[in-house]
Amino acid sequence: MKRLNPKSIFTLCAFLWFCCAPVTAQESRNLTPVQLEIQTQQRRLSSSDVEERRDAVMRLGSMRLAAASRAALPGLQDAAPIVRATAAKAIISIASEESAGLLVPLLNDKDEFVRRETAYALGHTRSRSATAALSERLLNDKEDGVRGAAAVALGHIADEAAVIALVGTLAPELSAPAKTKQKRESNDFVLRAAAVALGQIRSRAGTAALVSALNNEKFPSDVRREAARSLGLIGDPTAASALRAATTAADPFLSEIAHEALKKLSRG
Repeated sequence: MKRLNPKSIFTLCAFLWFCCAPVTAQESRNLTPVQLEIQTQQRRLSSSDVEERRDAVMRLGSMRLAAASRAALPGLQDAAPIVRATAAKAIISIASEESAGLLVPLLNDKDEFVRRETAYALGHTRSRSATAALSERLLNDKEDGVRGAAAVALGHIADEAAVIALVGTLAPELSAPAKTKQKRESNDFVLRAAAVALGQIRSRAGTAALVSALNNEKFPSDVRREAARSLGLIGDPTAASALRAATTAADPFLSEIAHEALKKLSRG
């Protein structure tokens, strides 16, 4: 796992000091109930019990307050993967760009579960600063769950810069240089997530890959359905022919989705 930058380390140290600093009775009386709850959970983060630390981080995250998310920051560096993974989602009430900056290093965590939960958390930040790192995970991570989470997150962020990686996942023959053999994605969830993400981004640069997926009868039905749905969202008229052909597909759900997508194209 990558080290945090000096500024982030200083922030973590400051919160750890606050967590351990003694609190007088007078100071406690001056705290609001919310502040007291944050302080209580901060103290639990120093427990030797993994489950107690995880629960403390989860409770801080559920408060959905920036102050509580900041109090959960030490969890990102916890020795236990379950605590790090829980902290990834617990800190997203901090400002989008700041939380994304703290989360991106965890995409290189040695634990697959941590990388996956971090990818989902980055999607919630909607920060385009995470696009490059998520795209790299989508194309190169060895775990299906991480690649799928990265695709989902890229769709939520909706940055057009992610289209290249998503196209490379859905239709590598369209993105790889000539005479370069690129590994084809085989996981259904990853393929479906990539198709959905291209529709969320709504860039016509994704049209050819979606048409390729729609026409590929070897693909699972749900991947082809999402490709048709996304083509309707993008509204590129060059997809009309493929969508029209799909309206006669044996799969009734694909046929209906293609029909609705065609109507969107005509309205556009």
